[in-house]
Order: sequence, then structure tokens, then C-alpha cells
Amino acid sequence: MRLSRLALTAIAALALGSAAMAQEVTLRFQHFVSPLSANPTYFMQPWADKIEKDSGGRIKVELYPFMQLGGKAPSQYDLIRDGAIDGGWVIPGYQPGRFPEAEALELPFIVTKNAEEASKAAWIYTQKYLMDDFADVKLIAAHMHGPGIIHKTGAPVATVEDIAGLKLRGPSRPATLLLKKLGATPVGMAVPAFPEALAKGVLDGGVITWEMSPSLKLDELTDSHTDVAGDRSLYNLFFIWAMNKAKYESLPLDLRAVIDANSGFYASAWAGRAHDTGDKDGRDQMAAAGNAIATLSEEETARIKALGDEVIDEWIDEVTARGLDGAALVEDVRAAVQVTRSASQ
Repeated sequence: MRLSRLALTAIAALALGSAAMAQEVTLRFQHFVSPLSANPTYFMQPWADKIEKDSGGRIKVELYPFMQLGGKAPSQYDLIRDGAIDGGWVIPGYQPGRFPEAEALELPFIVTKNAEEASKAAWIYTQKYLMDDFADVKLIAAHMHGPGIIHKTGAPVATVEDIAGLKLRGPSRPATLLLKKLGATPVGMAVPAFPEALAKGVLDGGVITWEMSPSLKLDELTDSHTDVAGDRSLYNLFFIWAMNKAKYESLPLDLRAVIDANSGFYASAWAGRAHDTGDKDGRDQMAAAGNAIATLSEEETARIKALGDEVIDEWIDEVTARGLDGAALVEDVRAAVQVTRSASQ
């Protein structure tokens, strides 16, 4: 009888252990764009699928587009931090001034037009300067998108003077600072509001990537799309893919290891590569719609870059007055970009 009881106890213990090993976790991640746009298609969903596969089916990641779980895009970081959602996609620049060191990555002509390269640089820079800023979430990836393009109604931009007086959407403080230097009236605006503002004639256009153009119907709402010459972006935008810290820490160690193995430099490069793929698709769709595709001359690009240099100098002075070493931040971004560019060549 005693042996039977011992056997039953052992079996129960094994059953409990097996149940723990087979624990199933559902993580709800949220973003603010179409599920058909580049990052959800080429990074978020494949990342979610890989997490499920690597965990042997014990973790399932559900993706919710268009802020379906609630809140607004600018509040996404706080929704993750506070546990309203398990994780999601964040544009720190949607909260101007909150993450000033991140702005160095978004300054004019700082990063290359290759989003994978730029994202690798972003991760290097993030490790040095931004981990304290994001200490209250589990950071999975830090990345950039591809080159920012000027999309507008009417003819494409050919000179700096063509930009003057236009009401243009800008996604971040560095972008709006540059637009103002160019003589435009910048309007800070999150992605979801952009198409409606164009449709109502509130804006003449805006700056955003090729890859977002189809999902925002820019083939219908604008007529032309203009890039600058050279291999550097007119502007860029910094993103993080992050998880609620308490939720991450509540996972068993082996499941945390699955998240960790799909985080960091590797995940950041993957997210950037998604934008490179989407940019090609988006540009092709705008061209197929018959819209004008243009690249500014080297001379006009040099004029814009000179104004961009003024933005950088003024930004350095501003953040230095706030107690940061602005010159060192810019120098380190450029160094990280050079390292990732050299590694790609």
C-alpha cells in the first residue's frame, strides 16, 4: 500500500512537471499600421511564427493592427510598460522630448538608405545610450525604416523652392525641424491620421517611406514622390519592438530564452530588412499607378543637406543645454553607421 502511495505521488509529481513544461502562453502584441504593410508582413508575423516554433508551440503571439487593443499610437510605449498590452511596436519620436538621445538617429542625412544597415547601427547606438531609457520594458529590437520620401499632390519636387509653403506631414521632431528649414509648414502627425488629412486637403503631402505608400493609398491621394540623391536618407525614424517587462519575467526561464534568442542585433537587422523589401514593393506600386517618381539633382540635394547640417548643429546645441553631450551622440551615430556600412561592403 505504501509503495502504491509513493508511486501515485511520483506520478502526480511527474504530471505536474509535465504540465509546467507544457505551459501555454498567449502574448498580445499591438501595432498601428495595416497588417499588409512591410513590417507586419516581413518581420512581425514571421517573428511571431518563429517564437511559436522555437517554443514548441508553448508561446503564441497574437498581432493586433490599427491599435485594435485600444489607445493611440503615441501612447504605445506606456501601454506596454503598464501592461495594458503584452508588447508592440513603438515610435519613441511620437512623444517629442521624452527620449532625446534617440533623436540623434533621426537627424537629416545621418543614416544610409539601406534600412538593414541603419537598423544594425541603431542597435549598436541603443546599447550604448538608450537601454536606461527603455529599462522599464523588455527591449526586443531597435530599428530604422528605409529612406524618407517626399510625397505630394501635383508635380514632383525639383528644387528647394518647390518645398516652400507646402503643408507637409512630419513623423518626428527632427523631420519637422528640417521641413521648417526648407520653408514648408510642418505638421507633426502619426501615420494613421495621414491619409484622412490628405483626402480632406489639410495637407499638400508629407514625408514617409515607400513601403507605407500602398497601405496609405498614396497612389490615389498624391501624384508624385521625390527622393534625394546619394546614399543617405533625407530623414529616418527610430522604432522599438518591445514587451511588457513583468510579462517577460513571469515566463519560465526556457521560454524567456526563446524571446532572448529572437531579440537584439539579429532581430533589429531583420526588422530593418523588412522595410527594405517593402520599399521596393511600394515604389513599384507607385510607379505602376502612373505617379511621377523623381530624384533630386546632386546640386539641390547638397542645398538640402546644408540646411540639414544646420538642423544637426542646432540640435546639438539644444540637447547639450539640457545636459547631454550632443556632439558625442551625433559622432557615435555616424561611427555606428560607418561600421555597419563597411561590414556590408
